[in-house]
Amino acid sequence: MVELVVGSRASQLARAQVKEFLAPLRARFPDVVFRHRVILEDGDLDRKSDLREVSERGGGAAFAGRQAAALLDGEVDVVVHSLKDLPTADPDGLLLLPSPPRADVRDALCGAALAELPTGARVGTSAARRIAQLLYVRPDLAPERIRGNVPTRLTRLRTLDAVVLAAAGLHRLGRAGEVAEYLPLDRFPPSPGQGALGIQVRADDARARELLAGTGDPVTDAEVRAERAMLAELHGGCSVPIGAHATTADGILTLHGQLTTPRGTRQIEARLSGTPAEPEKLGRAVAALLLDQDAETLLRAPQFQPR
Repeated sequence: MVELVVGSRASQLARAQVKEFLAPLRARFPDVVFRHRVILEDGDLDRKSDLREVSERGGGAAFAGRQAAALLDGEVDVVVHSLKDLPTADPDGLLLLPSPPRADVRDALCGAALAELPTGARVGTSAARRIAQLLYVRPDLAPERIRGNVPTRLTRLRTLDAVVLAAAGLHRLGRAGEVAEYLPLDRFPPSPGQGALGIQVRADDARARELLAGTGDPVTDAEVRAERAMLAELHGGCSVPIGAHATTADGILTLHGQLTTPRGTRQIEARLSGTPAEPEKLGRAVAALLLDQDAETLLRAPQFQPR
């Protein structure tokens, strides 16, 4: 009997992502037993500290470090991540496979549309990028830090005017009906890799790599590689206000990169097109354009501390 142990975080969303990933594999390999194992991450265990602090304690991965360790130790054979949670460099001995087809990349505002929010409205999010982008467009808003899984954050609408969540997670959990507005991508590019799954295996595990061959989508793979290459060149992570959105049309890969100061006082952008065959080259080129606009100074700007 062939068995594959699949690891993920414990949240409802993580479980939904594993189910989504395994559905076609179970149909394709009826003789393989796929088992799911839950792994609690530092970001799941500590929901009070700032995500930047949790990430630094976990070696740059608040929501991926313990899963990577379980994979290296052979406790699981593959891990299904939210790609935006993963550091841009693979740990030694691990390999990131091409991502399956990507879900909706947009951010969603729940509770009220942006234009409907009153002056001083309290908006819940813990993401530095989302806070910065909102304050750049609406400096009157009052961001408040919220942590927890998607259903928990949605319950905060009882005390907040709105919350910002990834559209992909809402769709995967059947909660799309709670979206008041999808934020436009030209003004609110998402975190690099948002909406995509990160499928991680051991580099020397030929069996897992063979079973999972063909699960990746070439278009999604090129797009997220461009976004993550830009992020890597800027030495950013999930706690830095960097947005990136790559699209493919008529065989051309286009990448829009954006960097906003944490307090939303300044924003720079760059956009370039290239070939999907060299997504990392495009990502580095967009990062270079941002660096030419003094991105390093923006990256060193004081962090915004939501309530």
